[in-house]
Amino acid sequence: MSALLALDQGTTSTRAILFDRDGHKLAMAQRELRQYFPQDGWVEHEPEEIWQASLAVCRQVIEQAGLNAQDILAMGITNQRETTLLWDKASGRALHRAIVWQDRRTAARCAELKADGWESVIQARTGLLLDPYFSATKLEWLLDHIPQARERAERGELAFGTVDSWLLWNLSGAQVHATDASNASRTMLFDIERQVWDEELLALFRIPAALLPQVCDSSHLYGRTHADHLGAPIPIAGIAGDQQAALLGQACFAPGMVKSTYGTGCFMMMNTGSQRLHSHNRLLSTVAYRLQGRCTYALEGSIFVAGAAVQWLRDGLQLIAHASETERIATEAGEAKGVYLVPAFTGLGAPYWDPHARGAILGLTRDTGIGEIVTAGLQSVGFQTRDLVEAMRRDGAADFTALRVDGGMVVNNWLLQSLADLTGVPVDRPQVTETTALGAAYLAGLAVDAWPGLATLSQLWRCDRHVEPAMPAEQRESLYAGWMEAVGRVASR
Repeated sequence: MSALLALDQGTTSTRAILFDRDGHKLAMAQRELRQYFPQDGWVEHEPEEIWQASLAVCRQVIEQAGLNAQDILAMGITNQRETTLLWDKASGRALHRAIVWQDRRTAARCAELKADGWESVIQARTGLLLDPYFSATKLEWLLDHIPQARERAERGELAFGTVDSWLLWNLSGAQVHATDASNASRTMLFDIERQVWDEELLALFRIPAALLPQVCDSSHLYGRTHADHLGAPIPIAGIAGDQQAALLGQACFAPGMVKSTYGTGCFMMMNTGSQRLHSHNRLLSTVAYRLQGRCTYALEGSIFVAGAAVQWLRDGLQLIAHASETERIATEAGEAKGVYLVPAFTGLGAPYWDPHARGAILGLTRDTGIGEIVTAGLQSVGFQTRDLVEAMRRDGAADFTALRVDGGMVVNNWLLQSLADLTGVPVDRPQVTETTALGAAYLAGLAVDAWPGLATLSQLWRCDRHVEPAMPAEQRESLYAGWMEAVGRVASR
């Protein structure tokens, strides 16, 4: 048997999944990843924990499937994006904890740059908005706060990367320092039209070019795993940021197709083809993937907290013991009865981009109970999705025929109906919901000729559940108006 290995390194866990050539899951291994919160708004990961967990799950999944390294055609990597690492090339050791995409420590720096008029330049070059979310100000912070880091970087002693680059470096035995165009496009340093690191932006953030990884196609033979890691060298042949990989796993290859992923955050992405769409509604233009040197673009809305709200209900408020309980609780509660949970724990993402907003529960009364709060937490995901749908429509997107959804939250059938009801858009859940990992496997497989092209991959997508909106339009609009009022109450401006 031959298989494709996908390493899916996420914000709260690391997974390895084996797929066959029909896109069926053969085996999966997973480990949770600890997050560190040293100050308000700061979020970090331990780089060595990321690497060791990634190596462990790869070994585990191969053993679990009864295979060995020679049975693996290729492996693909997909990763939490924007998370920023800096390491010593000689020792391979990280110089600081990874600064996670959710981290807001550089909010003041972004505000300063915005006041100086840089946002329009950055948006024109990179497709991104000036926000702490992206890698550039995180890397600048590391270079400013680690002694001699900038000088060492200029001498070529250090390497910067997002998580994909860190894993590729380690998997290849320190032989390959590279990334793909989709991850590069999330750094706020990459010109997405010229497909090069932007010299003016590097100068703005005082980032030495010697730090940067080589940018390659998303489907590309990057190198091979060191034989000691998995028993024999395996081609590393695909890399994409997690949301771009999910777009591929959902077979959204035609312009206008949309997917929305519900994990720690929520990320909606629309394929815009070979044409970059300039958003006027504070959405992001980004690289979806690059194949054979040709770039496909996407329009993206990023929400910082989706599944993390359920995690907070479980771990922070201890209202539930397991996330799976939310479906039953919401079904029994029926509705939130005017309660709104705005999960702005690390600020608000698209289309607000307010790093200083903070979360709140509004509309509490004496008869509010666990059911209403849990329901409001789930509904917040639908309301935030509606925010993105409306922004994409204002940017000229055609009417949505369907929203292809994936991620850990979509096993919840109540949530699926709520998404359809609150957005007014039909929702499709695929048979394989691990679409992020599947997209990475697809990229790796394309590079080693496991499939002839994207048309073949389109035929592998299968719908598991189709949900039509059932809520009356008047009720939908009334609930959304309440959401907009609640967001206005937590906004910092």
